[in-house]
Order: sequence, then structure tokens, then C-alpha cells
Amino acid sequence: MARSENQRSTEAEKALDHLGQRSLRELSMESLLQSMADLTKRVMPGDPEASVTLLIKDQPSTVVDTGPLALGLDEVQYERGDGPCLHTARNGVLVEIGDTRADSRWPDYARYVAEHGVLSMLAVPLLLAGEEQVAGSLNVYARRPDAFDEASRAVATGFAPYAAVAAGTVQAYRSARTTADNLQIALESRAVIEQAKGILIERHKLTPDQAFDALATVSMSRNVKVRDIAEHLVRTGELPLVRTRSSQSAARAVQQRDQ
Repeated sequence: MARSENQRSTEAEKALDHLGQRSLRELSMESLLQSMADLTKRVMPGDPEASVTLLIKDQPSTVVDTGPLALGLDEVQYERGDGPCLHTARNGVLVEIGDTRADSRWPDYARYVAEHGVLSMLAVPLLLAGEEQVAGSLNVYARRPDAFDEASRAVATGFAPYAAVAAGTVQAYRSARTTADNLQIALESRAVIEQAKGILIERHKLTPDQAFDALATVSMSRNVKVRDIAEHLVRTGELPLVRTRSSQSAARAVQQRDQ
């Protein structure tokens, strides 16, 4: 038996309260975001599926979804480079398709969606405070035409701020992790290069600048990163030969001393 709008509205209010409580104590923002998608699926009409799209420097990805249908329909938009969810994320506007069998804005995509049993759609923008070049969309795929009314739109827009906070936190964490990983790689590269320079300085009485020039010359000659040349020297004790005979650099001087 279908739930009445009053029942659905009451359940939505309880869901919002639940989200508010979890947002204060939930350690995993991914988990909070998944809970939001699951609650959207549960309280929205039309037997829907839901997902959240993040658009980072115009590169889209689905961060959570309620099943393969929502994920697949998201990814078709990403492959095409356009669609209602991408339009919402890029322009910060709510998009609704009442009947995908009759949509004229994205007719090819809408036809594809209808063939997969989705007959109406709702995409709600996520406003990510303080996030430059990052936007998002809460996506609802309903299996019934004209599934959404004013009450259900209000429910979806009520969920959106929670989704935006969680999605923004997820993106901030990912960005910080990427920065940390890059910093670690940079530190490791610097360490191995310093080790290699030390070997050249001790073995051939070079200055630090001459030792780095030797590594850099081999790097450019062989089209290999300085770090890789340094790792090879530290691991084997050998500096690879410079390929060009015309090189008069410190690297060639080192190699001649070794012969």
C-alpha cells in the first residue's frame, strides 16, 4: 500500500532529524553521505534510486549511490559530457524531468533513461561553501512519471544542505590526502637525491652543485626522472652512461674517472 503524502512528509522530517544528529557524531563523512542517499531513496516517491555527483574542476564522479541503476545513469551523463545532473552541478539550479519519454532538453539521454525504467528525475544543486571549482548534485531517479510534487521537492532540497556539508568534507579530506601524499613523495624524492649526491661528493670530490648537475645531465640524456637516476645510483653504486658524446658536464667527468 502506497504511503500518503503526510506519512512521507513525517518520515522525511524524522530522516532530517536523524541526519542532523549523525552529522554531529559521525566520524566518516562517506558513511553520512551514504546514509543521506539511502534516506532519499526511502522517503522520496516513485520507487527511486539516488546518488550524489561531485564535479571537481569540471571532472564528475559519483561519490555515493543506492545501487547500480543510479550509478550507471550518472556515468552515462559523464561519458556524454552533459545531462540533467551535470547541468545542475555546473549551474547551481534544480532540474526536474517530469516524464523522460517526452523530454526535449536531453532527448537522447532521457530516452536511454526511460529504456532503463526511470520515468522521472530530480537533480538538486549542492552548494559547497568555500570550495572553488567544486560543485555537486543530489540525483533522484524515479520509476514513475511525474513522481515529484512540491512536498517531495521540499524534501529533496531539505536533504541538500546535509549532502553538501558531507560532500564538501569528503572532498576536503581527499584533497588534503592527495597533498599529503604528494608531499611525502616529494620528501622521499629529495631524500634519495641527497643520498645520491652524497655518494658522488664522497667518491669524486664534487661540490653539491656539481653532483646534482651530474644527476640532472644523465636524467636529461636518458629522458628519465632525476629521482630514478638517483635511486639507481644508490641501489647499484653506478651512474648510467650519458648517451650524447658532446656532453661536457660533471656527469661525463664522473664517468671518465670511473673508466
